[in-house]
Amino acid sequence: MCKDLELDGLTPDENVIKNTLISVNIPIKVMIRPRAGNFIYHYDDVKKMERDIDLCKDLNIPEVVIGALTNSANIDIKLTDKLATRAHPMAVTFHKAIDYTEDILFELNRLSKIDHISSILTSGGENTALQGASMITKMINKFGKRFTIIAAGSITNENLVQVHDLIDANEYHGKKIVCSL
Repeated sequence: MCKDLELDGLTPDENVIKNTLISVNIPIKVMIRPRAGNFIYHYDDVKKMERDIDLCKDLNIPEVVIGALTNSANIDIKLTDKLATRAHPMAVTFHKAIDYTEDILFELNRLSKIDHISSILTSGGENTALQGASMITKMINKFGKRFTIIAAGSITNENLVQVHDLIDANEYHGKKIVCSL
């Protein structure tokens, strides 16, 4: 659950989260991303992310989605661990920030040492899941026992079968995966 999809998703407003909880009977994952742009966060960004995680925890949201990078395009392990630990016992997905790293498999190995990260949202370092299918498959083969690898990136109800035939993931993400919105 996020807002501003054209900006690759930001944390939704508190009232939207609360109203969604009242309106649906399915588990909700809430994006924790304070602003558009890169995934390199500074003090004020981190404080906002912590407040948003605390809000989700207070509302009994089952899962949050986070991601943070360093200036050198590596995962910010220290910040990721801090945010994931703060989110516990909520489940934590590391989002498509991983697609902006230099070596996805190396970074997944680093993420595997953070206990509270349970899934990874990725397009395999490419613009779409179809383009990144080879890398997503490698991710599943190498880390599929440690993480749920969620294939993402322009997956729709029209190409889901094709994507699944290439990737064979257990989970897929797409804003038009069920039908056109």
